[in-house]
Amino acid sequence: MHKIINSDSGIYLLEIYAAIKFKIDIKRYSHIIFPPGYYYYTGSAQKNLLKRIERHCSKSKTIHWNIDHITDNKNTKVTRVFIFKDSAKSFECELTNILHNSLKLAFSVRGFGNSDCNTCTSHLLYHSARLDEHELISSSIINQQPIIEVF
Repeated sequence: MHKIINSDSGIYLLEIYAAIKFKIDIKRYSHIIFPPGYYYYTGSAQKNLLKRIERHCSKSKTIHWNIDHITDNKNTKVTRVFIFKDSAKSFECELTNILHNSLKLAFSVRGFGNSDCNTCTSHLLYHSARLDEHELISSSIINQQPIIEVF
């Protein structure tokens, strides 16, 4: 399913699949071998939401953020994007905590992708299996209904 949204801001959740283990080229994380599986990255865009998501999904981009090192990696692919349009920036951390506490996703790397946040362990989570979208968007877990973008 692919839907067009008209909102210019919101929170997004990238689902990134890695078929094989991989490493990234950031000195701070160069010792880490990322195992195969699914990575879930929470982010926010206070403007240009769709452009931000398109950028994350592109393999040809200037590396700017830590997540670019994962989304640009030849062994990974953004497989789904969940968009929570017009959500407040604070929902980015709330969503991360829901994924960790309720759905039992593990923090992948301490301090990854949350440089503008001093409360979360990381904004990159990991699970060996793909999340069921119905579990993710069930009203008992997340009251805000996302628009699902599939790339």
